[in-house]
Amino acid sequence: MGTARCRKVAFIGTGIMGSAIAGHLLDAGSDLVVHTRTKQRAQALLARGARWADTVAEAACEADVVLTMVGYPEDVEEVYLSTNGLIRACKKGAWMVDLTTSSPQLARDIHDAAEVMDRHAVDCPVTGGEEGAKAGTLTLMLGCEERAAEPIVGLLRTFSSRIMYFGQAGAGQVAKLCNQVALAANMVGYSEALALAEQAGIDRGKVRELVLGGTGASAAMERLAPLSMDGDYKPRFLSEHMRKDLGLALEAGEELGLSLPGTGGAYALFDMLCRVGGQRLGTQAVSLLYQDEATCVAAGLDWSLLDDEEDDDGHECSCKGSCEDGCCGHHHH
Repeated sequence: MGTARCRKVAFIGTGIMGSAIAGHLLDAGSDLVVHTRTKQRAQALLARGARWADTVAEAACEADVVLTMVGYPEDVEEVYLSTNGLIRACKKGAWMVDLTTSSPQLARDIHDAAEVMDRHAVDCPVTGGEEGAKAGTLTLMLGCEERAAEPIVGLLRTFSSRIMYFGQAGAGQVAKLCNQVALAANMVGYSEALALAEQAGIDRGKVRELVLGGTGASAAMERLAPLSMDGDYKPRFLSEHMRKDLGLALEAGEELGLSLPGTGGAYALFDMLCRVGGQRLGTQAVSLLYQDEATCVAAGLDWSLLDDEEDDDGHECSCKGSCEDGCCGHHHH
């Protein structure tokens, strides 16, 4: 399928980033059909000329390319592999591009199932956040070779400034998890550095300036630390999604026999933040865990939630006791 035949596009999942990406597809002249769980979220796109589909299958049935951006791996599995999912609904030769950060193994399973049905599926998680989605400057991580993606690369360029290829199905997801592991470590690092400076009574701004001038510098210290210092916890990227990503990284490491203790520590902090009511705050809110209770309460955190969630077995992770060994990281981190 040549690039010229990518005009009919379906987009599944028009949340904050998905809506922005879909907007770029409309700007590029795509004949766009959208579906999301809550139709209201798609109203701005519909007003601009996108068409609505009541189901995933209806959205996909005539599309040359289907892009998905949903929340969690279980959502990806439902959208792709269910009886009325994309792999059965898409026409032969169609491309399915998953922009969700999800499980590498699930990406491999979807790719294999698609190929059997004479369709093409590729994992393509993104980084750059809401700002990058709106600006059309996202970085894409594809789980395929560059040559294989030629039919869709023109479409992908409409909302990205950098495309990286990682050679095989699932590898794009692994690359994104690597990114999240490094980012979370940097966020915990700047949170602890600023907390230490504040407790010691020295100027946090000067400490930040110092760090940015040396090898301890990071994009997190540059861009996110000022938000923490100003008490701005509005989401650029949700804390609950960072928790999800770090959990996936721990699972991937476990499958490979690799211990990731730093990631385990970061997961525990983001899990704690989510469990006390910060799941819809931005990731920079992890710095709240080093603040006094009054500051936390003012930001909307509620430590009493920890008392409410413990079940009869004393299992206190966010999965409410339903996890199997290895799903949440608490059993060995």
